[in-house]
Amino acid sequence: MRKGIGEEFKTSPYRRYKNDLEAGTSSREIDDEEDEGSGPFDIVRTKSAPLDRLRRWRQAALVLNASRRFRYTLDLKKEEERKQMIAKIRMHAQVIRAAVLFQAAGEGVNEPGVSKKLPSIQGHVDDFDVSLEELVSISREHDLSLLEQHGGVKGVADKVKSNLEKGVPGDETDLINRKHSFGSNTYPRKKGRSFWRFLWEACRDTTLIILMVAAAASLALGIKSEGIKEGWYDGGSIALAVLIVIVFTAVSDYRQSLQFQNLNEEKQNIHMEVVRGGRRIMISIFDIVVGDVVPLKIGDQVPADGVLITGHSLAIDESSMTGESKIVHKDPRAPYLMSGCKVADGYGTMLVTSVGINTEWGLLMASISEDNGEETPLQVRLNGVATFIGIVGLAVAVVVLVVLVIRYFTGKTNDPGGQQFRAGQTSVSDAIDGFIKIFTVAVTIVVVAVPEGLPLAVTLTLAYSMRKMMADKALVRRLSACETMGSATTICSDKTGTLTLNEMTVVDVFACGKKIEPPDNKSLLPPNVMSLLLEGISQNTTGSIYVPEDSKALEISGSPTEKAILQWGVNLGMDFNAVRSKSLIIHAFPFNSEKKRGGVALKLSDSEFHVHWKGAAEIVLASCTYYMDSNGCILQMEEDQVSYFKKAIEDMAAGSLRCVALAYRSYEMETVPSNEVEIENWQLPEEDLILLAIVGIKDPCRPGVRDAVQLCIDAGVKVRMVTGDNLQTAKAIAVECGILGSNGDATEPNLIEGKAFRAMSETQRLELADKISVMGRSSPNDKLLLVQALRKKGHVVAVTGDGTNDAPALHEADIGLAMGIQGTEVAKESSDIIILDDNFASVVKVVRWGRSVYANIQKFIQFQLTVNVAALIINVVAAVSSGNVPLSAVQLLWVNLIMDTLGALALATEPPTDHLMRRPPVGRREPLITNVMWRNLIIQALYQVTVLLILNFRGRSILNLEDESDDRAFKVKNTLIFNAFVLCQIFNELNARKPDEINVWKGVTKNRLFMGIVGLTVVLQVIIIFFLGKFTSTVRLSWKLWLVSIVIGIISWPLAIVGKLIPVPERPFSDFFTKKIRKERESGG
Repeated sequence: MRKGIGEEFKTSPYRRYKNDLEAGTSSREIDDEEDEGSGPFDIVRTKSAPLDRLRRWRQAALVLNASRRFRYTLDLKKEEERKQMIAKIRMHAQVIRAAVLFQAAGEGVNEPGVSKKLPSIQGHVDDFDVSLEELVSISREHDLSLLEQHGGVKGVADKVKSNLEKGVPGDETDLINRKHSFGSNTYPRKKGRSFWRFLWEACRDTTLIILMVAAAASLALGIKSEGIKEGWYDGGSIALAVLIVIVFTAVSDYRQSLQFQNLNEEKQNIHMEVVRGGRRIMISIFDIVVGDVVPLKIGDQVPADGVLITGHSLAIDESSMTGESKIVHKDPRAPYLMSGCKVADGYGTMLVTSVGINTEWGLLMASISEDNGEETPLQVRLNGVATFIGIVGLAVAVVVLVVLVIRYFTGKTNDPGGQQFRAGQTSVSDAIDGFIKIFTVAVTIVVVAVPEGLPLAVTLTLAYSMRKMMADKALVRRLSACETMGSATTICSDKTGTLTLNEMTVVDVFACGKKIEPPDNKSLLPPNVMSLLLEGISQNTTGSIYVPEDSKALEISGSPTEKAILQWGVNLGMDFNAVRSKSLIIHAFPFNSEKKRGGVALKLSDSEFHVHWKGAAEIVLASCTYYMDSNGCILQMEEDQVSYFKKAIEDMAAGSLRCVALAYRSYEMETVPSNEVEIENWQLPEEDLILLAIVGIKDPCRPGVRDAVQLCIDAGVKVRMVTGDNLQTAKAIAVECGILGSNGDATEPNLIEGKAFRAMSETQRLELADKISVMGRSSPNDKLLLVQALRKKGHVVAVTGDGTNDAPALHEADIGLAMGIQGTEVAKESSDIIILDDNFASVVKVVRWGRSVYANIQKFIQFQLTVNVAALIINVVAAVSSGNVPLSAVQLLWVNLIMDTLGALALATEPPTDHLMRRPPVGRREPLITNVMWRNLIIQALYQVTVLLILNFRGRSILNLEDESDDRAFKVKNTLIFNAFVLCQIFNELNARKPDEINVWKGVTKNRLFMGIVGLTVVLQVIIIFFLGKFTSTVRLSWKLWLVSIVIGIISWPLAIVGKLIPVPERPFSDFFTKKIRKERESGG
């Protein structure tokens, strides 16, 4: 094992940099600075937000239905219970293991089946020589003597009919048989909430409960005074309206929850490489069976319980199972691997012995419910908006209640159809009935005024966006990332596989002091050089080659770089298995992104030892003191030869090639460690190497990546390339992709090397961070330092990463984007979004969707506030002036349904437009309600209030209803007001689609859901007016009055166009108020 491994891996790799002084300030400190002195609803970053901050905003929110409002936020109580449950299960596993060890120590022998009381099922042993229970006890007890009783790893493999090299046969019958005998790699999931649960939650709204009680009282009094035939209408209509609201809400919420459920299943479906029938294939983690041979490399998740077959420097992070962030090294003395743990370092292969519920991880996952609650910054801010509007609405409702009650009991209610209160003459039941009607209206105003649906609209639009993003090859792991991406100001992207295709081929080779053309020209390579090259290629690799029996094309697996070099070896005539059989790997230094090289020590059949290295060309070249000439002789590396190879590397890099060098040295048998423990801690010699070859690997740019980068630039998002590759290679690709305008831009500080950035002071890094476009030869820690510097400068940073060591940067960034194909499991777990096709164009699509989420919420806010303001003002003014309200309780409930559930569905599902990518990112501290929205809202609300109040007070004369009876005229006028009000909202819904564009019809036909909802609303409104008059206190309108209603509604379109021509100040209106308040506080202080 190499020097310092203990220090380097004492903690989990994704926590390793948390207290690193060089790494600068942690995100927690940055966030604390941001949060200082801010209100409870001002949480800029919910990622890793402290629990007390999350509690604060929940306590500050005005909520009518807590179970519904907080459904998709983190359940703080459940989170505590979940942590306790995990601790209990971990403790249980450790107690069992301790008991086994104690018993073994006491008796000096460990009888098989000491702890057979562990939860497991007796397996079928018809086709296998071992029972399920025996296999489970091997995995759970971690007892070596028990493994030895079964004949060690080889014995267990034979008993489960598996081959340590070729794996299980892999045919359908065999796999079904294994699942039947030993179980499948799944665990029972807790069922999602049923529809009835959502229905019950919708019923728990405080205001709706009050309305139901009022409806019941009204029903009883109505039947008592007017008989059952006529008396049930008032109470019955309110009860029916409330039921419709409840059902609509429950259906909408249930559909949403199903979408989240599907996405969660997708999140857990990890794909792993296994060896079946001698070939490596990719399968779902759920399809892994007992007997499978699984290759493991750094960053992988251990997919099931098992034992180690072979391993080199294999270190496992068991924190997910034990709760302790300690790295455990695996070797034949400690071969047990636990499901759910991560590979922190090295590589190896394992034999699967237990799957699913028979593993500790399976027990753990089956015992805890997946709580995906997580608030997003927008959700928290909207709760703040809803609370403010709710308080205003409550105040208005109280005013309306007081005014109407006073006017009613003083006999000044101006209601031609209703009962006037006369002291001493009106019966008690009539007086109570009158009061209940007034009270019902006041409560309904609260229902309309408190926008319960506002925070839920975020969840709705996020659920819709997440589903659509899956089709765009992006899997969202954290809800908040979806909306934060809309605010991203910079994207730090990897080069390989993200900006390039990751389809690598060796196109240039320098060996024996000259260029080999073509690269696979064997005649230019002496036999001894060829032999050493093929030895290094076949042994110093994590890839493999499968030779099909039917002499089809070879199947090469591994990372793209490994595959390219193996393919080159095959072209040179390499027989992979034959070359590997000539030597034995005694120790390995796995490739790592910090050192940018990997090596192996080989024992040859004649007791000769070779150490092979492979890695970044200039780094390996610096360790070489010799090279081999065209005769195969070893020569001293003179200055001119070093210059020749350096020039070759520069030329290849300038041609955007990745440069990799292969070198070796022989080693004396006496200096090789003799025992296993010494070999484990042996640091492979890195000096006095003999250069074998330098290869240039072509990885072409992805088609369309230049357009994607340009899209980002137009949208005000700066793309930065952060790569481990040579600076010249990085520069060539950056120019090709459009990240650098031309070679003229490729100067410091636009272009910088990782070590130069790392060597700077924190102040210098902050000054320089903004200017950096390309960082070459960067280590994961350099990426982390850049992210921290950019965040401190106020940027919202998105970072792509695929390696285990990228985890700290992915965690630190505002949005961590892991690669789905090349990304390790550790990187994916630290990320917020997984880019399934590793394509930069998909990252840009995520930006589009992020902006769309924010824009859709703003559209919905504008629409909802217009309805709120108009409905409240109309009812307050009418109540104060005439003692009655034109919009009744049932009518207001229908308006609330249009506004909350249907409006949210229609506007939250607007697809993203190109217009969104032509404006700068939305700042995280920018007000939710922009000046443009205030302008649109005030114009529409003012128009609706003016027209409808004129109709309320002068409607009888304007509509020529003087000849009609008072009761009839009153009902016609109020029906017209209600009809016109609803139609105004329908037409205004179209205006809300494009708050800052003249053409509101653009793209409307593409959104079928929007069209369907608007159509449904119109149809239901017609049904209400024509057929449900008894319930809604309306009468049928003549075609002329329908025309009047439509004209009143349609005027909102030209009005919106005129309004959009009115310029608004750039400075947000809210700034003027906060500045004024601050001044008053300061003068008061």
